[in-house]
Amino acid sequence: MFERLAPEQYDSIPGVPEPSENPRLIGHEEEARLLAATYRAGRLHHAILLAGPFGIGKATFAFRLAHHLLKHPRAAEAPETFENADVGSALYRQIAGGSHPSILHLTRPFDDKRKVFRTVVTVEEIRRVNRFLSMTAHDGGYRVVIVDPADDMNTNAANALLKSLEEPPSRTVFLLISHSPGRLLPTIRSRCQTVRLKPLDAQSLRAVLQVLETDLPSEPAALDALAGRAQGSARTAILLTQFGGLEIGGVLEGILAASRFDVAEAARLADAVSGRDQAIQFGIFNRLTLDAVADAADRAASAGEIERAGRLSDLWSEANEKILETDVYNLDRKQHAVGLLGRMHELMRG
Repeated sequence: MFERLAPEQYDSIPGVPEPSENPRLIGHEEEARLLAATYRAGRLHHAILLAGPFGIGKATFAFRLAHHLLKHPRAAEAPETFENADVGSALYRQIAGGSHPSILHLTRPFDDKRKVFRTVVTVEEIRRVNRFLSMTAHDGGYRVVIVDPADDMNTNAANALLKSLEEPPSRTVFLLISHSPGRLLPTIRSRCQTVRLKPLDAQSLRAVLQVLETDLPSEPAALDALAGRAQGSARTAILLTQFGGLEIGGVLEGILAASRFDVAEAARLADAVSGRDQAIQFGIFNRLTLDAVADAADRAASAGEIERAGRLSDLWSEANEKILETDVYNLDRKQHAVGLLGRMHELMRG
């Protein structure tokens, strides 16, 4: 029976471990060996940017690296890759529960007044770094700051983090998780070693889902279809199988492929994802729509349709902004969904 140890996060999935709770890293073996070897040689960079698509295990990688540093404070004696954590150990339980004194995990904070998670990593969160680094390191070992994801920092937060990156204390490592490194300040990127993590291959994706005890399609064709739609993202695969994502994606594709925009069908889809208890489904809808627009823009650019690619890129930015506004100002989700579908159909069919 799964026991939740970690504090709830803005993107927690019921019944699925947080990255801090995951004792294993599946996939990314080459990158793990690279950083383990760099650490053994005493050349670990003070700031590492873990870049790659959404949901492929970047945060899990960060926590496994943190576990590696804290378990093996003498670099020359550390193993050649990350080990699976002993789930019965005090080290694992402290890291999993967010209580280890040498790890600071910064993410979107909870707004106690509005009773919702903020949509950005705020400057107040980043200011916790100075207090954290002012304390003596636990057992004289490493201190690890994880920013998850760094993409969500607002401008003030990014500038505050930059100051810490410019003058890092010894035996301190910053791990910045990024789905879209281009959104980060160039000055932040320039101070980091970038480690690019690739989407999980089908075998690794299946292994992750089995470890997480996620229900998988029994038919090989359905399993292949899931792997293809998830695009190497375990998180996407979980959302697709457990929260109606496959059905949402199928209806979305039908609406966008139709010769005429079906307002009634769009309204039915909007109803299915915009209810009070459909926060996860609403998030799936938004991600699928952004991915669809991005894919259409890429196809247009590859075909030399530069003007159309530009319009689609503008739509992606507009849609992303509307998604944030809907969350921040608690706007009408159904109106947002129908309006976005209409704009997508207009531009993607044109």
